[in-house]
Amino acid sequence: MKRICVYAGSNPGTKPVYTEKAKELGMELAKRGLELVYGGSNMGLMGSTANAVLEAGGAAIGVMPRGLFRGEMAHSGLTQFYQVENMHERKAKMSELSDAFIALPGGYGTFEELFEALCWGQIGIHEKPVGVLNVDDYYSPLIQLVETAVAAGFMPATHKELLIVDSEPVKLLDKLTTYKRPNLTNKWNEPDQS
Repeated sequence: MKRICVYAGSNPGTKPVYTEKAKELGMELAKRGLELVYGGSNMGLMGSTANAVLEAGGAAIGVMPRGLFRGEMAHSGLTQFYQVENMHERKAKMSELSDAFIALPGGYGTFEELFEALCWGQIGIHEKPVGVLNVDDYYSPLIQLVETAVAAGFMPATHKELLIVDSEPVKLLDKLTTYKRPNLTNKWNEPDQS
């Protein structure tokens, strides 16, 4: 594993612990020699993570759509910066560059990126580990939603294992690096009966 894609809010959130854990994650990535791939902003949790990586001597790679975000300022001190045409290209490039994914607290954009990475793993587009840093139980309602989907018959129980969860950056990274993909049996990977 060489690079970790981190999805995160472009706002800091209302609790200082969100920023503290984003910085912790950034420092731990640099300590382990793992490069950060992220959305390229210098704002919010995105900026906090990137700054922590860079301050600890690590590498941070940003990917941002050209002129799309007037309110999201591009980070000017990154190791590498890619400008792409749109959000689809942004997510594809971030995925291409990364060996694993982590979602920090964030809003709709972070949720969408997280679920796309999970869905792509579910249907076999990639076999990369996907985790959430469950800071102060931020993602506990989402984890409950996944449980509800399984209980309601919309997802096999083994698919829960695609989502790796921890509240501590060190433990989450340990889980990602030792990840063993679950044996998924579903309609997407069953042999064609035609």
